[in-house]
Amino acid sequence: MSGATSLAQATVAGRAEAVSGTRWRAPDGRRTLQLALAVVWLLDGVLQLQPFFFVPGAKGFSGMLGGMAAGNPGFVARSITWNASVVDHHAVATNTAFAFIQIFLGLGIAWRPSARAALGASVIWSVSVWWFGEGLGGVLQGHGNPIAGGPGAVLFYALLAVLLWPSERSGAGRPFVAARAVGTPVAKAIWAVVWSGLALLSLVGSGRSPQGARAVIAGVDEGEPRWLAGIDRHAESMVAHRGLAVAVVLAVICVTVALGVFLPAPAGRVTIGLAIVTAAVIWVVGQNFGMILAGSATDPNSGPLLILLALAYWPRRRRPVSDDSGSDRAPVVATVGGVV
Repeated sequence: MSGATSLAQATVAGRAEAVSGTRWRAPDGRRTLQLALAVVWLLDGVLQLQPFFFVPGAKGFSGMLGGMAAGNPGFVARSITWNASVVDHHAVATNTAFAFIQIFLGLGIAWRPSARAALGASVIWSVSVWWFGEGLGGVLQGHGNPIAGGPGAVLFYALLAVLLWPSERSGAGRPFVAARAVGTPVAKAIWAVVWSGLALLSLVGSGRSPQGARAVIAGVDEGEPRWLAGIDRHAESMVAHRGLAVAVVLAVICVTVALGVFLPAPAGRVTIGLAIVTAAVIWVVGQNFGMILAGSATDPNSGPLLILLALAYWPRRRRPVSDDSGSDRAPVVATVGGVV
């Protein structure tokens, strides 16, 4: 009888061990950012289901896509026009497919077992949308102003997928989340290139004209709530005839942010905080929350993605942890605020 009892206890213990190995794990810093990215993809999918996307012709989604062709090189313009034509002839089918692709990408990233495959697929989809849906972000048209979302919000989806890739590398010793996937030197180089590129885009094209900044803000206020339209009007008056000054100030901010990742952690946090504030201001004033409140948004624009990118580079704060045994061994380093 005692043998049967021991066997039953061993069986229960084995089952408990198996369950404990598969139980829910609290998300670390990287997983939290992956989930935030998944939410943005889900939002994109829901926005794609708005009625006007299913209307053929110039007033529908195909007309919006066709407008991206003007000003691009011939082979780019032709490919965009072809894509717009396909969407125009099959508006319901294509928009339904687009919506559910983005919803499935969000759900795939949110589910741990499929996160790797979904992140990989999101890179391919993002590049395709950047080409066919955003006309290369207006970069070759001279309209890639960061205030308006240049070089294309969807590029940041792809970049975040790479930087948040679920590699097997430990977060120990990594200065920020983005370094886990590609290593610290590469991650720092990516940050510097991104923000230096934003600085360059703010100084070229139409953004540096006297009315360039005002034109960007004025172009997104149609259909917005009264309080947001009021913010736009005040912002327009502030930047009127000061386009070059606004462009230079934004470029200086972007260069400062680009260099911040190479500074010690305290100064790095200041520059990363500056990046978050800059992205938030641009998202509210220059992008009007991606025009979601006006009912004409395809995505939330680049503001939230830049904030997620900045959080992936937030320097870790460390503190020494004493050894429970009371020995004089070197202290263990733990992360305040969670593991990345």
